[in-house]
Amino acid sequence: MLIPDLGPQRIVCLTEETTEWLYLLGQEARIVGISGYTVRPRRARQEKPRVSAFLTAKIDQILALEPDCVFGFSDLQADIASALIRQGVQVTVFNQRSIAEIFGMMFQVAAMVGQGERGLTLIEGMRQQLAQISASAASLSRRPQVYFEEWDEPHISAIRWVSELLGVAGGDDCFPELAVQSLGKNRIIADGAEIVRRNPDVIIGSWCGKKFRPEKVAARPGWAEVNAVKNSQLFEIKSPDILQPGPAALTDGVAALHRIVMQWAQQHG
Repeated sequence: MLIPDLGPQRIVCLTEETTEWLYLLGQEARIVGISGYTVRPRRARQEKPRVSAFLTAKIDQILALEPDCVFGFSDLQADIASALIRQGVQVTVFNQRSIAEIFGMMFQVAAMVGQGERGLTLIEGMRQQLAQISASAASLSRRPQVYFEEWDEPHISAIRWVSELLGVAGGDDCFPELAVQSLGKNRIIADGAEIVRRNPDVIIGSWCGKKFRPEKVAARPGWAEVNAVKNSQLFEIKSPDILQPGPAALTDGVAALHRIVMQWAQQHG
């Protein structure tokens, strides 16, 4: 008697991180629909139909794909999830906000598609990379204060996993008290003068799909005396590399953070 292949066979991914992870697991054949924001891996855009944005989705198109599971992210996709559930679709919505929770999500997805062992191997490799970066950062004689800006108008500071990865990379988040807030509206810094007061050594922008403009940041009233502006320490990390709570942030994202910190340390350490 043949044992059927367990786990979902036709998956729609409403955000990028589960798509990237399924490709890394070698399970891309199970994916039947993806988010229009997907850029990792690039070939996914050519291979898979795009059926959602972040806050909206083409429900009819998703249903036509006959998915047996839809992966979503957070309360922000609750309306999409609700509409699909009412149509009888299985929906799994993750809400990972920290490094540990990202690893937890990745293990759950791997187990769901019968790739628990491969998932653990890949996860262990990422853990080792984080440990190596952390060990390198431990050699720094001085750690920079970093302001990570997720959006410019209004100013929104780093979400929790970015703040944690900054710590691994050798920097200290200027607004650690805001990082614990899961919603962007609760990480708004209403008064830009508070950022100036905290005087970051480094400013990193990742404006969630919009190009970071360091010259605009430097020209903000009162910012000329900020250490990062005085020393031209303003950098961009593309949002798909750092603001997706999945493999990208734990590999390319943290590596980019570490490069920026080490470059600063060579000049100012």
